[in-house]
Amino acid sequence: MRKFILPLLASLAVATPALADETRVEVRGGAIWSDGTTEDTWGAAAGFDHDLGANAFAGFEVSGDKIGTSGTKVAWGLTGRLGVKAAPGTKVFATGGYTTEPCDLCEDSWHAGAGIEQNISGPFFVKAEYRHHFVGNAVPDSDAVVAGVGIKF
Repeated sequence: MRKFILPLLASLAVATPALADETRVEVRGGAIWSDGTTEDTWGAAAGFDHDLGANAFAGFEVSGDKIGTSGTKVAWGLTGRLGVKAAPGTKVFATGGYTTEPCDLCEDSWHAGAGIEQNISGPFFVKAEYRHHFVGNAVPDSDAVVAGVGIKF
């Protein structure tokens, strides 16, 4: 039995770095616009990506973002990610999820978007992302572009 288990454990230890799932945290800021008005936005997110083979991944993140104007509050989001590893240290992905209302008289929204994430040094990365918020109830949709910096564990 030992002749079987020890080689199996050794092969798993060698194979694990090739499929390195990642936990990440980031801070971000950018702009959000709707119906002719543009505001600054900033926030933070934490997530996890699971490798789907050597060149693809799927993940999720939870986030809190605030529009930088009075009368707004933190909008909490839950987002899924699906993407490819386009080059060493580069991830390109599509996103989709749900965001709570950013103000008392606002509406919750579904969102979809795309982004790119680039490793810069060790566990640190930079990221750029676009999201379209589908609001509904005759409320204009909104769009956001953010850039962020984070760390992977």
